[in-house]
Amino acid sequence: MRNIKLCLTCGLLVLALTGCADMTPQEKCTAGGAVLGGVAGSLLTHQSGIGTVGGAAVGGVVGHKVGKGDCP
Repeated sequence: MRNIKLCLTCGLLVLALTGCADMTPQEKCTAGGAVLGGVAGSLLTHQSGIGTVGGAAVGGVVGHKVGKGDCP
């Protein structure tokens, strides 16, 4: 069952990333920050849903602020 969830998650991730081709650099930084923040929040809170969502929110805000400047 875990492998099925992993495959579905990877498939959805690939579909989501194909929609990022026409994003502005700031939007890409926001999305990247949200992903990294969500992963960090999940790891730091032992896969707590609230920690994951909180990390994604904070990461998105930080990514958005970084994207206003020079985002790689």
